[in-house]
Amino acid sequence: MKQSLNVESVNDYARYVGAEELHPLVSIIHYDELEHCRHSLNNYQVYGVFLLQESPYTITYGQGHYSHSSGSLLCVAPGQTGGVSDNGEIIHIKGWVLLFSPELLHGTDLGRRIDDYHFFSYYESESLHPTPEEQRTIEVCFKMIRNELRSKPDNEHLRRIIIAYLELILEYCAGFYERQFKTEITADNDLLKRFDDLLKHYYSEGRQRKLGLPTVRYCAQELFLSPNYFGDLIRQATGETATAIIRNFVMQRATAYLHDGKTISETSELLGFEYPQHFTRVFKKHFGLTPSEFLRKSQRSTASTL
Repeated sequence: MKQSLNVESVNDYARYVGAEELHPLVSIIHYDELEHCRHSLNNYQVYGVFLLQESPYTITYGQGHYSHSSGSLLCVAPGQTGGVSDNGEIIHIKGWVLLFSPELLHGTDLGRRIDDYHFFSYYESESLHPTPEEQRTIEVCFKMIRNELRSKPDNEHLRRIIIAYLELILEYCAGFYERQFKTEITADNDLLKRFDDLLKHYYSEGRQRKLGLPTVRYCAQELFLSPNYFGDLIRQATGETATAIIRNFVMQRATAYLHDGKTISETSELLGFEYPQHFTRVFKKHFGLTPSEFLRKSQRSTASTL
């Protein structure tokens, strides 16, 4: 059995599952119509939008494991891996998949904006959960693309039509995504507290000695979220980036250490900076003055109140 399937073109996957090949750069597959579909662990070099309406199987993407009994939508991008290793079993799935090549997007506005759709890169921990009505809307779009591919010759007019449908589908997905992380904030309103506690424990447990400064990726993993999704949740909740919040936390600790009499080198080391010069640059960028200038200003302020 093949351990993995390299999906270098959209039709690599279509041929594997026995689906119709409609276009060299776009593939629409209706799982319900397949008779001999098997599992596959896929190495993607194309984009994919999977609308899985019913599946008794658990599949993996990155660090996540997904069951699709109630329907979900997964988006993958070139360089990502997901699925289930082929064990020879004939499987039965209800749903659709749209695959499209990066080549289709070359020179287009959608190609320039594709990275703005974060749901293509947060696959490590989350999937989208459209309502049944929203699933039907996406399904209609898939059917329309398939009809266009079947009825029109491959030319620039067809490709512009397909790209227009892709933009529509991705905007629908963006709406699902925005609603989902707003719901996540409402349902899990202690996220900011857990984020703050995580940063406090990071230093109380001395993790900066081995790992250096805390990062968004580290915090996201500890909170069982992917970096992009975590960043979007934090921005939605606070209006600030997760990076800015981490930097503010670290700089507040810096001022406390300096007020306690720590030297600049000691403070830099306690915070997890590799070099004191790096700490000084970050401190000045954050406060508008160097640690030495900050201390002198604080000392003058203290002296004037005595």
